[in-house]
Amino acid sequence: MKQIRIILSMAIAVFSFTAINAQSTKTKNKTAVADTVVYQCPMKCEGDKTYDKAGKCPKCNMDLKAVPKPVAAIYQCPMKCEGDKTYDKAVKCPKCNMNLTKVKTKKEVQNHKGQNHN
Repeated sequence: MKQIRIILSMAIAVFSFTAINAQSTKTKNKTAVADTVVYQCPMKCEGDKTYDKAGKCPKCNMDLKAVPKPVAAIYQCPMKCEGDKTYDKAVKCPKCNMNLTKVKTKKEVQNHKGQNHN
């Protein structure tokens, strides 16, 4: 009888630790998704305005849809003296003291107009 109590106690302890670990993993995953997604009206009745939480559009009352969070501007030294190192602010290069320039993202390069690429 004593052995059954010990085994039962161990099983409850293992189950409790597993449940706690699963709960913390679920919270981490929700946070990771929340950091990469914003919400926007599918009709774009407010232009490119985004919201941090899901809900209804204040103008047309449609459900906001999840869209990827816009990428902030990336800056890099024009002389590439630090290789491909990038910065999130337009400051001066620590090596050559030149002003950092904005780097075009792949999306900006693909969306350019006015040129014929045959």
